[in-house]
Amino acid sequence: MQHDTQHAHHEHGGLGTVSWSMAAQATLHCLTGCAIGEVLGMVIGTALGWGNVQTMILAIVLAFFFGYSFTLRGVLKAGVDFRTALRVALAADTLSIAVMELIDNGVIALWPGAMDAHLADVKFWLVLAIALAAAFAITVPVNKWMIGRGKGHAVVHQYH
Repeated sequence: MQHDTQHAHHEHGGLGTVSWSMAAQATLHCLTGCAIGEVLGMVIGTALGWGNVQTMILAIVLAFFFGYSFTLRGVLKAGVDFRTALRVALAADTLSIAVMELIDNGVIALWPGAMDAHLADVKFWLVLAIALAAAFAITVPVNKWMIGRGKGHAVVHQYH
């Protein structure tokens, strides 16, 4: 019995069993920042008349910015200095946002006609919704694995 307890402690970084709900909440947190950044980037890129590549780059940059900002805000509210809070946000969100952006933008880039859809087109919003849903579904297990090892959003929990 002691071996099983030690194995579980090692396997989950001392956090116990990580629930799918906990992983989904962490992923939803990232998804919110990513979605805001994606949409804002596409709106700005479209308004400025930029091409697909430039608009996608802006959307990705803004997705990371908003994803990190949400975590940063919460950690700063806990009274942590900015430098430490920034390190926590980078550690908590980088892999999650990167996976989410890879899947999200991959779906949009590979979906026939999606890159040419305009903000007023139903196709644009439908493909974006599908892309974000796919990114969420694929990122939840990544976050579950990371939290279980004391990484990712697990580093934020001590500040809540």
